[in-house]
Amino acid sequence: MDEVRVEWSDLPKELLPTIGKSLDTRIDIVRFRSVCNSWRSSVPSNNSPRFPIKFPYPSTISSSTAPTQTPAYLCESTIYLLQSLNPSSTSSSYKAWLVKVEQDSNTGCKYPNITLNLLEFRVIELAKAYTLRLRDRVGVVRIGSTNEIVEPILPSDSSIRSVTKVVMFPNSPWTNVNDSAVFVIFGAGRLGFAKSGAESLTVVDSNGFEYDDIILYKGQFYVIDTLGNVSWIDNSSLKLVPFLPPLCGLGSQKHLVESCGTLYVVDRYFNTERRRLEHTNRYVRDCDGSKVVDFKVYKLDEEWGRWELENSLGDRAFVLGNDCCLSISAEEFTGYKRNCIYFNDQNETHVFNLEDSSFGDLQNIHPSWLLSNLL
Repeated sequence: MDEVRVEWSDLPKELLPTIGKSLDTRIDIVRFRSVCNSWRSSVPSNNSPRFPIKFPYPSTISSSTAPTQTPAYLCESTIYLLQSLNPSSTSSSYKAWLVKVEQDSNTGCKYPNITLNLLEFRVIELAKAYTLRLRDRVGVVRIGSTNEIVEPILPSDSSIRSVTKVVMFPNSPWTNVNDSAVFVIFGAGRLGFAKSGAESLTVVDSNGFEYDDIILYKGQFYVIDTLGNVSWIDNSSLKLVPFLPPLCGLGSQKHLVESCGTLYVVDRYFNTERRRLEHTNRYVRDCDGSKVVDFKVYKLDEEWGRWELENSLGDRAFVLGNDCCLSISAEEFTGYKRNCIYFNDQNETHVFNLEDSSFGDLQNIHPSWLLSNLL
């Protein structure tokens, strides 16, 4: 039987909304709506919020006794794979770049400050990252019904020092921001929760545990503390449920990374213990002056319910950013080496080779802003 070829633009109109609503990234929606007039009219432009969004300042002080705080704002960045469709003859030009772009309510996007013709590149959204920042207001700032900023503000680019991690879910373009949950690790490893429009953070765990990282893994929030205890969060009750026996990692800072559908813990070792610093009437953990001396990587074995020490990442490279940790294929991206961990230490970016436990400087990351933007 001969196959019948059907043009995409001739698909039945009743299928178009179903196809369009299954897309979960902003750039895919833009592409879908760009096919033809019928496709554009079948799916509305996404209703994702325009960041930054007003957010309660993270504090352990009760609202009745807390001093007046400068408003905090939730900012969103997107990490993209960017690959030229017309590479030159050199082998490296066939590889992709890893680029992070921050959405800005005034200009649409922020950093890197370059101009690219996206028709000349393959662009794939890989991950989203979130930060809390202080921002200087210009005139009167009006907050819309979805808690997004309606009138523009001037960013001060001042990240809140006491905040070490922010995650938000769901973050689909089709999700109303008021339906999204935001978890924040702040202060001396406190875990807080809030929804858009909340006046203050809710402290999730008041037992004094210090948390290092939080990740969204297979639609569920997981958090790890400094002792290596991993728990998942019951979104309805905000209770922490132990996930596995504690990880026997003796490092000082632990990161959660998803790689190829598997959960990993990266344990970072310093030459001195982390200490608490009193900062604006609250305690924050500080590693200034401490030097990274080693990393250990543990892989989740779901079948046996245990953590296994890994000596190799294969072709993967881990990037430990300040606001997002991710795994990439070293073969696919320019300048990255397999079985390596890229991280920031004392305001400098370094690479750790897991095979021989050696440290090195960055090489062949071109253009130079690509990696500094991520970490």
